[in-house]
Amino acid sequence: MLKRKGTDALCIAVMALAVMLTVLFMNGEGLGLRPASEAPGYETRLFDKSRVHTIDIVVEDWAGFLETAAEEEYISATLVIDGETFSNVGLRAKGNNSRRLTEKYGLDRYSLKAEFDHYERNSYYGLDKFSLDSSFQDNSYLKTWITYDMMNYMGVPTALCSWVWVTVNGEDWGLFLAVEEPEEAFARRNYGNDHGQLYKPDYKRLGDENADVHLRYCGEDFDSYDNIFRNAKFNPTDAEKQRVIDAIRMLDSGENLETVIQVDQVLRYFTVQVFVVNLDSYLGRTGHNYFLYEENGVLEILPWDYNLAFATYSLGMPEPINDAALYVNYPINTPASWDVMKKRPLYHNLMKNDAYFHQYHAYFDAFIEGYFESGYFEGFLDQTAARISPYVAKDPTAFCSYADHLLAVDTIREFCLLRARSVRGQLDGTIPSTIAGQEKDKSSFINADHIWLPDMGEVADLKD
Repeated sequence: MLKRKGTDALCIAVMALAVMLTVLFMNGEGLGLRPASEAPGYETRLFDKSRVHTIDIVVEDWAGFLETAAEEEYISATLVIDGETFSNVGLRAKGNNSRRLTEKYGLDRYSLKAEFDHYERNSYYGLDKFSLDSSFQDNSYLKTWITYDMMNYMGVPTALCSWVWVTVNGEDWGLFLAVEEPEEAFARRNYGNDHGQLYKPDYKRLGDENADVHLRYCGEDFDSYDNIFRNAKFNPTDAEKQRVIDAIRMLDSGENLETVIQVDQVLRYFTVQVFVVNLDSYLGRTGHNYFLYEENGVLEILPWDYNLAFATYSLGMPEPINDAALYVNYPINTPASWDVMKKRPLYHNLMKNDAYFHQYHAYFDAFIEGYFESGYFEGFLDQTAARISPYVAKDPTAFCSYADHLLAVDTIREFCLLRARSVRGQLDGTIPSTIAGQEKDKSSFINADHIWLPDMGEVADLKD
């Protein structure tokens, strides 16, 4: 009898525990818990931001890899990440202009892609792919790091990143930024196992119209959106492609935008995007360097590629290119010329809606107050600079000298602080916030005569 009573009590306890766990899982999100798919193991390992990690790339013929790196062909490599060995990982060089110029000037410091499941079903604690960013044209090493932190601060789904000291076959290679590639693991972490589709719209030739990259409606033919669908991450069905086209058609019309755009997310994204003056982007003449997420016919725009942010991209920029005052005070309401703006409906049509326009300004106000005026930015920058400084000092493949690095850190700090002051003035109405207004009156501009933008990094550095 006692044994049966004990068994009954145990059963009741197990049932109660099961009920509690069911309730907990059903309400986990409200209690601050994240599903396993949204809190993968790699997030607290390689992407632990509190330290500089180590990766040793083990390959049989590194010299041969570098010789053909510009062809972007994968080779098999072993990666030893923080002491753990992962074999048969796909490795290749990455980049467009950066890859071409690295080769042109006879340098070997390529950005790299590492794909764990390229040759076999494998992952790094759930991570399928990441890149190693070489800080090309970024003497500060900080442009992507800072921008991604800003995006995170504003609640935008953003790739994880961390600092890595890279060696090759045990020999020092340099300090790189490890960046989570937006693919399957990224989608699961941010949107769950039943996530939607992910695209990286990009042009084949810059001189083409590339209306699909700009998210303009091009008719109902799937082929008219080749620059989107060709760069899909998950092999979309025809129905999923049609949802994208339907969303773009509505977006281009400017009507009922909330039915096809995650408005809150998009406005938060543009707050940071406009602040960092990244003109090699959706709001620049190229119109690319972003990811597009679609789920149930609703679109989001996600951040990518910031080595030319902070007004260090020269293509199509006004003369003089290095006018720091122009870009410190760059207008937040019309962050592109009219010929570009009218072809960027994701920004332009949102801003034509008064409610969304005011919401955009409210986000800018919160961003400037919380990120800059609170002192957070300077503390974050100081902490990061102190952490990476010893590694930059000994980086054998660096694109710049250590002295140039220190100057670049000071320059990006000053640019951001002055930019924050200008944005505050634009929000308050004391500084014109449109291109037209600034052409009429520059008297209230924040002075930036002491800043030389190329100090953050330029192509000429590669010739040294």
